Amino acid sequence: MLYGPDGAAFSPTHTRKGGKLYRYYVSQTVLKHGAGSGPVGRVPAGEIEAAVIDQLRAVFRQPEIVAGTWKAARTHADDTTEADTLAALQQLDPLWDELFPAEQARIVALLVERVEIGRDGLNVRLRVDGLGSLAREMLAGGIGEAA
Repeated sequence: MLYGPDGAAFSPTHTRKGGKLYRYYVSQTVLKHGAGSGPVGRVPAGEIEAAVIDQLRAVFRQPEIVAGTWKAARTHADDTTEADTLAALQQLDPLWDELFPAEQARIVALLVERVEIGRDGLNVRLRVDGLGSLAREMLAGGIGEAA
């Protein structure tokens, strides 16, 4: 899901130093050709993951995203209102920290098509159909019930 400016995918990996675990993502370019061979070689996993989550949480509050999500959700449930969709997406932001990590990962996979990392920042490409599916789950009470 994570790609560098050269189009190469990144893979998760880790190392231990002094008994502490360090997680990061490393470019396939670097893995194949060595350090310094790609524009971005490795990035700390926690920082990238937090940045993607921050962008997703901001998306849940954007009116144009809510409108698009409502249209996607309506294709499967005609009685869904835009207000219902807005309420469902707004519930997710405060609920996020209470979700199990596996549920958070499932939601990210549902919503995020691709993450592109460059020297100047991050671009998160969303799945509009995923937003519709998520809104339908939220409206049906299927997220956060076990948390």
